[in-house]
Amino acid sequence: MSQLTPRPIDAKVGIGHVHLKVADLDRSLKFYCGVLGFELTQRLGPNAAFLSAGGYHHHLGLNTWESKGGSPPPAGATGLFHVALLYPDRAALGDALRRLLAAGVPLEGASDHGVSEALYLRDPDHNGLELYCDRPQAQWPRTPAGELAMYTRALDLDALLRAAPPA
Repeated sequence: MSQLTPRPIDAKVGIGHVHLKVADLDRSLKFYCGVLGFELTQRLGPNAAFLSAGGYHHHLGLNTWESKGGSPPPAGATGLFHVALLYPDRAALGDALRRLLAAGVPLEGASDHGVSEALYLRDPDHNGLELYCDRPQAQWPRTPAGELAMYTRALDLDALLRAAPPA
């Protein structure tokens, strides 16, 4: 145990959902549902919506409670760097890439981190998104001492698209 974590959190704790402040709810729904494929589970009038994958109550909350018509935070400001959306496997991540390309959504980056493969982009409100899939832990790069040895290398997007199921 490190001095920063004298008593670790329960290993089963996970991040259940994220709420994002958006300027235009309908525009965000077109992106998150229409492009990425999330399902709308509930809408609270013109101000909020809850989205999920696979019927969960919600993975993403979108709201305009404090941000309707607002602008993205300026560069250099504190706040959320990105939300990471974990895809179950490489095929699903390849499908996400195909969806992004079909919608003309530009990537800011695409990386192989050894432990995972990731696509980086911005939503319509300039919130950072990482779409990624983990490799099996047995394949994670390690030092001779057994510590993680993550890295950042260019991701082969053509190979990722070939991993996607037929459209």
